[in-house]
Amino acid sequence: MDDDLLMHDSQFDPEDEQPGDEEQSHWYGFEEEIDDVRISDELGVLPLRGMAVFPTAIVPLLVSRPPSLALVEAALAGDRVIGLVAQRRAENEDPSPEELYTRGCAGRILKTLKYPDGSMRILVQGLRRLDTESYIATQPYLRARVRLLEDENSEGLEVQALKTQVVQLFSRFIEMAPYLPSELQVVVINIKAPGRIADLVATNLNLAIEERQQLLETTDVETRLRQLHSVLAREIELLELGHKIHGEVQSELDKHQKEFYLRQQIKAIQKELGEEEEHSAGLSLLRERIDEAKLTPEALKAAESELKRLAMIPPESAEHSVIRTYIEWLADLPWAVSTEDNLDIAHAQQVLDEDHFGLDKIKDRILEFLAVRKLRDNPRGPILCLVGPPGVGKTSLGRSIARALDRKFQRLSLGGVRDEAEIRGHRRTYVASMPGRIIQSLKAAGSNNPVFILDEIDKLGADFRGDPSSALLEVLDPELNSSFRDHYLDVPFDLSSVLFLTTANYLDPIPPALKDRMEVLELSGYSEEEKLEIAQRHLIAKQIEENGLASDFVTFTPEAITRLIRDYTKEAGLRNLEREIGSVCRKIARKVTEGGLRPIRVEAADLPDYLGPARFDRELAERHLKAGIAIGLAWTPVGGEILFVEASRMPGKKQLTLTGQLGDVMKESAQAALTFLRSSGH
Repeated sequence: MDDDLLMHDSQFDPEDEQPGDEEQSHWYGFEEEIDDVRISDELGVLPLRGMAVFPTAIVPLLVSRPPSLALVEAALAGDRVIGLVAQRRAENEDPSPEELYTRGCAGRILKTLKYPDGSMRILVQGLRRLDTESYIATQPYLRARVRLLEDENSEGLEVQALKTQVVQLFSRFIEMAPYLPSELQVVVINIKAPGRIADLVATNLNLAIEERQQLLETTDVETRLRQLHSVLAREIELLELGHKIHGEVQSELDKHQKEFYLRQQIKAIQKELGEEEEHSAGLSLLRERIDEAKLTPEALKAAESELKRLAMIPPESAEHSVIRTYIEWLADLPWAVSTEDNLDIAHAQQVLDEDHFGLDKIKDRILEFLAVRKLRDNPRGPILCLVGPPGVGKTSLGRSIARALDRKFQRLSLGGVRDEAEIRGHRRTYVASMPGRIIQSLKAAGSNNPVFILDEIDKLGADFRGDPSSALLEVLDPELNSSFRDHYLDVPFDLSSVLFLTTANYLDPIPPALKDRMEVLELSGYSEEEKLEIAQRHLIAKQIEENGLASDFVTFTPEAITRLIRDYTKEAGLRNLEREIGSVCRKIARKVTEGGLRPIRVEAADLPDYLGPARFDRELAERHLKAGIAIGLAWTPVGGEILFVEASRMPGKKQLTLTGQLGDVMKESAQAALTFLRSSGH
């Protein structure tokens, strides 16, 4: 057996201390400890035959030559650090310093195992690249004066781009290479340093010693990554060619004959094992589930028809799993499962007031809706559409309604949905077909009357795959949704008990036909006083808890919150206000971890210390009216906005010049103003 060669042996340590998967896969390990290992400028050198060890790689070595055994014994008595340098000629039994490469890797001995014949197996981990400047001893083992090498050119956009390309190619290589575990993909993704990634990839490639040594000697990270990119592209091309040849050979078999032969074998095996009874038991279980689901007559007819087909199709057939999945969907839907409504108006009022401050008009409409449901059984209530800028509490209102009614809550985001099948489902003739997201959400809810909120209905798209907004017409129309038909189920499902709510930032993008199905409730935003009250009731306590602070440790004065609203946020909702409060809490948390144990009271004057200078100036108070400047108001998605319009009069041809990025409406307003002035004789 050649000594100092990479070996694989599952029986590494008889004392039940297996080296683990790193022996087979050369995984990286103990990276956080490598930089802490002290490496002397004089090291004993272990010659390696046919391999090169890279930094942070863990590899097993078989040591049998007397000088190498003496080196290992000396290292074990000391700091366990040795030099690992490859031989130029693997067949040389007693290499001299001239017959070794000049560059190698410092390594640390992690484990050892002695064999009866005197040889020894060691587990070493690469630490740092090194250069052997000179050899100071050859007996009893090689000893050299070394210089540690640092990675160069490891930053920059080009290096990062190369790193990304190498990681992608290596992930693809892992998927194709049978000898590499898939877990290596997670390892390489979690490594940030480009140089470390290059070393990991080089360690796990079957390369000739010349190529490995060239990569080991290259300290320029960009050059190393370029070399690896070429090597990976070559190896992947070879693997693809091998897979192609294998596929062509396999395709020569008669497919139908092979399938028939295999099916007959499976039937014979199932008969011997008694698994035909299991098939019958599976059908009985499906029958029980169908009976328990209390399907509608039309759904029950479809389920029984498919169950009869399933009984005649062998389990190994692909159609068997398709039919079984369809029957399971029918059996799992809540056809007759519903939650009992809590129609206590006082309780609903209490829940809405606890969760939301202000929004009196919205709360009144919700309470009216509940009052009608209390007076009349199963009314066809309207579909409420909550319209307002981001952060005003549209989605959280849906959660509060569900809590007030004691109903399940489901949320479906429609932003960017362009495929009609997302709403209606795919027909079963398609591969991997499944129900639409409406039916999927009802199955997840486990009841047929949840509070169902359709978020961002104004952001629906439409393309060649259909118009999702048209599919929603049947869902949101109280006259039609009692017989909603999903393409996958192909039987009607009653949605009339579902309380649908929709949200939108703007009304304009919503198609008129869809808008006509809904009752619009506008949430215009919160006043400064309302924001102050909401922050004191909800936001401050929430952010204090999320940042790990005690509730009595941090307090905000009303003046501080007011200044936070005025000078650091500019919105109709509350999201930025909550973010700024969270930013203050994080900085306080840092003070606590650094030794500050005194309760903190945040004053208005303290905000610049936490958040920097004010972001929004109160421009109206700082400017004075003068000729040529007019003050106007504009509507924006985040509330009202003050505009200062400046005009200059000069000799000319009575033309109007508009500057800046003005929309069509603003341009028309300016032209109308000019027309008025000219018609008035100005």
